[in-house]
Amino acid sequence: MPLHDWTDRDNFDALHHLWIAELVGLLRRTLPLPYQVLLGSSPRMAVGGSRHRPDVGVSNGQHSNGSSPTAAYREPDAEVMVAPLEEDLTVQVERDGRLVAAIELISPRNKDRPDARDYYATRYLGYLHHGVHLLLVDVHRRPAGFSFPQRFAADLETQLPAPPAPCAVVYRVGEARPPDGRLLAVWAEPLAVGHPLPAVSLPLTVHLSVPVDLEGTYSRAAENCYLE
Repeated sequence: MPLHDWTDRDNFDALHHLWIAELVGLLRRTLPLPYQVLLGSSPRMAVGGSRHRPDVGVSNGQHSNGSSPTAAYREPDAEVMVAPLEEDLTVQVERDGRLVAAIELISPRNKDRPDARDYYATRYLGYLHHGVHLLLVDVHRRPAGFSFPQRFAADLETQLPAPPAPCAVVYRVGEARPPDGRLLAVWAEPLAVGHPLPAVSLPLTVHLSVPVDLEGTYSRAAENCYLE
């Protein structure tokens, strides 16, 4: 199934979950032992919203006659709601309890505001800084003039392949190089509305990778969303 134009569609969340499920199922069938695929979550935290006191009782342990001690109450200097807004599902590949690779499917909300772009760019780059291989898939053209690969190239101050969105980009973290660097291999695949998605490889080590059928997994997810 060719890639849809997601510019004005509002049902990407449903496809996002189904596509991730398809990718997890694919990797469960193809990963060699002792690698295993997990469905991870990374909660986003935000500060703001209405004032609300938590439903938590606090005691100093000095109760008498079944009554609670009294004390002068002072209003807090600040009180804000801090709560997870959402959980971002991530396809994670582990070996011996260590994360070795991840697949991130970009949602519109991951890049629709400057603070979201900053948050997620830091998160995605964190994989690479910790030696985790990354497949980043973005099927959304908006906002114009921004893509995470372009942001990575700017933040790392290197001449990395940096296609505009939509795109699929594989980052393989290689061997350490003195004094404090690592080799980073990049494969960039531009995506186009109305065209099939490419097959890519998810690195597990420098010398071992597993194929990822983006077209097949996307098509099955889209069919289950009744997309035409």
